[in-house]
Amino acid sequence: MAAPKIAIAVDLYDWHARDLRGAFARAGAIATPIRLAQCGFDTTRPSGLVIPGFGAELPDAVFVRAIGSGTFEAVTLRLDVLHGLASIGIPVVNPARAVEVCVDKAATSFALAQAGLPTPPTWTVQSHEAARKIVRREVARGPLVLKPLFGAQGFGLKLIAREEDLPALWEVAGAYYLQRFVGREGDGFADMRFFVSGGEVIAAMTRRSAHWITNVKLGARPEWLDPTPAMTDMALRAAAAAGAEFAGVDMIFDADGKPLILEVNSMPGWRGLQKVAPFSIADRLARDFLSRIGAAPAEGAVASIAESVE
Repeated sequence: MAAPKIAIAVDLYDWHARDLRGAFARAGAIATPIRLAQCGFDTTRPSGLVIPGFGAELPDAVFVRAIGSGTFEAVTLRLDVLHGLASIGIPVVNPARAVEVCVDKAATSFALAQAGLPTPPTWTVQSHEAARKIVRREVARGPLVLKPLFGAQGFGLKLIAREEDLPALWEVAGAYYLQRFVGREGDGFADMRFFVSGGEVIAAMTRRSAHWITNVKLGARPEWLDPTPAMTDMALRAAAAAGAEFAGVDMIFDADGKPLILEVNSMPGWRGLQKVAPFSIADRLARDFLSRIGAAPAEGAVASIAESVE
């Protein structure tokens, strides 16, 4: 049986891309990094698609690590390519719809609420006056967090304690996403990341920071976490609500010690988590992905994964 040809959608050929490519190689697959920014449509081709690195052919499956930043039109076209691949039978993980839900914080919050999952109260509006009314009404119960509707890695977050803290409409690209601030300051701040793959929580960590923004890339300290069955169930339900087959699910404890879901990331990084995990996360992702598309990993790869877990 020929080795499966996997396209890894990346933005940059970074640590994650190299880690994942090596994992696929160890599992007996041929993985080729692609940039969705270089993909497109060509209706003169039988497939109607152009995927650089595969010539006139198409990959057997696509692992979406990143779609890259760009204009609304550019990002829409990249998602269209993923939709197109799926429509002609090419497995795409995560599917475009899951990416769309997870990159849009309003869509994520709506999906979580509709699934009955606990999440901080959230409001989205498209006018400065409407945002001021929400702040005026809600800050008596505590501050709010203003987040970019499309954003990641903790960048662009702002605490809102009064109406005057709100930036102008043009500064938030025409959309205010406001969420109740949840932060228990004891020995600094902390939240949790649960990494979902193959229908399981394969790894989890607590992120500790002196700052209320607890992103590892911004200096938070990762610690291995053994999740409770209740937390595991919440993380799996959150990923399912977003339609994600692998995901990073972020949770935080409220003032009463109850876990709330903050976000679901359909293109999560794992470098911080790998620092505390006792096995190769990329190997597990590759194994789960190949099993998902019906291409079992090589026997030696399964053995090496099992050994790294023990």
